[in-house]
Amino acid sequence: MTSGLHRTYGAHHLHFITCSCYRRLPFLKTAAARDRFLSVFEQTRQRYRFVVVGYVVMPEHIHLLLTEPEVGDPSTVMQVLKQRTARALLPTNKRKDPRQRNLFGEELRRRAFWQARFYDFNVWTTKKRVEKLRYMHRNR
Repeated sequence: MTSGLHRTYGAHHLHFITCSCYRRLPFLKTAAARDRFLSVFEQTRQRYRFVVVGYVVMPEHIHLLLTEPEVGDPSTVMQVLKQRTARALLPTNKRKDPRQRNLFGEELRRRAFWQARFYDFNVWTTKKRVEKLRYMHRNR
């Protein structure tokens, strides 16, 4: 983990999570992309058993307000969510002719979908929970 970054898990706080698309590109700008993200998000929620208190999906970033998952921790949830979303939404640049792939040294290239890491803020008071929910509602 990067020095200076400390995540607190296990205290049963809510987690306000912000995650940006790579270079703030609007990868989530279409309704179809947002729907696919939400589908992956719901599958992840069911698998790791956490409660979604609130969320907003913007064209270039997301905000989530979640309970701690019953399985794993918020870092695991975010890793799975980001990987599965990237696989679902990024096109594969696979050349049809395998000789071309070998010629150009391309096996299967994908560009990045998400910025590395994510911002996680522990929410432990009702006042902060309301503040974060209002922020998300105003950010849509």
